[in-house]
Amino acid sequence: MTSSEMTDDYPHEECGVFGVYAPGEAVSKLTYFGLFALQHRGQESAGIAVSNGKRIMVFKDMGLVSQVFDEATLSSLTGHLAIGHDRYSTAGDSVWRNAQPTFCQIGSGGLALAHNGNLTNTDELEALLVVDRDEVPHKDRMDSSNDTALISALMSSYPVDLSVEEIALDVLPKLAGAFCLVFMTETALYAARDRNGVRPLVLGRLENGWVVASETAALDIIGATFVREIEPGEFIAIDSAGLRSRNFAQPDRKGCLFEYVYLARPDTKIADRPVHATRVRIGRRLASEFPADADMVIPVPESGTPAALGYASESGIPFGLGLVKNSYVGRTFIQPSQTIRQLGIRLKLNPLREVIAGKRLVVVDDSIVRGNTQRALIRMLREAGATEVHVRISSPPVEWPCFYGIDFATRAELIAPGLSVDEIAKAIGADSLGYVSLSGLHDAVGLDASRLCSACFDGRYPIHIPREAAATLGIDQEDA
Repeated sequence: MTSSEMTDDYPHEECGVFGVYAPGEAVSKLTYFGLFALQHRGQESAGIAVSNGKRIMVFKDMGLVSQVFDEATLSSLTGHLAIGHDRYSTAGDSVWRNAQPTFCQIGSGGLALAHNGNLTNTDELEALLVVDRDEVPHKDRMDSSNDTALISALMSSYPVDLSVEEIALDVLPKLAGAFCLVFMTETALYAARDRNGVRPLVLGRLENGWVVASETAALDIIGATFVREIEPGEFIAIDSAGLRSRNFAQPDRKGCLFEYVYLARPDTKIADRPVHATRVRIGRRLASEFPADADMVIPVPESGTPAALGYASESGIPFGLGLVKNSYVGRTFIQPSQTIRQLGIRLKLNPLREVIAGKRLVVVDDSIVRGNTQRALIRMLREAGATEVHVRISSPPVEWPCFYGIDFATRAELIAPGLSVDEIAKAIGADSLGYVSLSGLHDAVGLDASRLCSACFDGRYPIHIPREAAATLGIDQEDA
């Protein structure tokens, strides 16, 4: 168990992907800094693949980007195009063999591939991987157990006389679920986004090249200019001839609503919506829906800060910093002692006693999953002298698991199903509890509800989920 796992009661941020085609640039370092900007989306492993036009080199390992790569390693990864990946596992074990990018042979060359999201039709895809008369599935020969390896295996199973673009345009329509892909051969960079656009993927321009990334913040950090979103159902190819675009599926936008609440960096734009400003609006709406008689509004840093600013502004209650976050706790491979384990949340957050003592607090957070973190946090605030603790959450109750790339708890582990808001407040020890309404969240985001996926809040899955999961949850998908 890692220190982050001891107190981790938040949804995990799936993965981050990055790709660059820029002759004459140090593409491995551009990719490193792009991944660094996307570190919040995955902290288990990191990897970079680079091509010099003749061969692909892949380097990946477990840990944070800064732990996996150093100056010497990056200097050895020379070329003019590269892809990179930050991983948090939503499918497949958290082990080295599942780190990305994956690599496989395709035709007479190589293919490196990185993926963000989660496929929902893996059984059907695995059935396509029959490689001989004895019907031995190709998946049995894969050296990893995630969706990315499955996509790589599919692409490598095609006849060698087909181009990568021809193969991709045949494979991509077969994939169901949420996926953003960046992949490369020795000479070209490719990217694709699922027809529903569940996860973000953007295109940027360098002076002498192109960049694709999960978030606009990754473009900013390397000095690339934002061009546009890669559209749902779009496939792009970039090589010495320039950029080409094709649609492989009819778009039906269902962007993840939770990206706006928690997953994306606040300095990112999604669907032309600045995330920080959106979260401030959510906080304003939260204050109007669930006011409180209190002395101070404090956020649970960092993700609760913009909504807390909005709540304070709308309510007129002063904003304060009552909790200090340890920015360096990150992911550690050191097993904590029992004494340290009992400290729990204090490894990440510590109260400013002189600020909160004697105060009635409004504590703004982005979500409640199991409730363990909030329970420990409220206990800690009371021990530090808070007289009242009113919890306000900038998302509706999380009642359903996600099958599109966020690692929520199972429904049985979630605190919200089966409990009223008052019962949840009692369970976590809060004086009161308020969640922003789903309609209020939609209004704050400013996109039509039909263009967003809110399945974790309302159980309405816009893309078919695996049959076994649907049966377990009692969901009829026939009319979905």
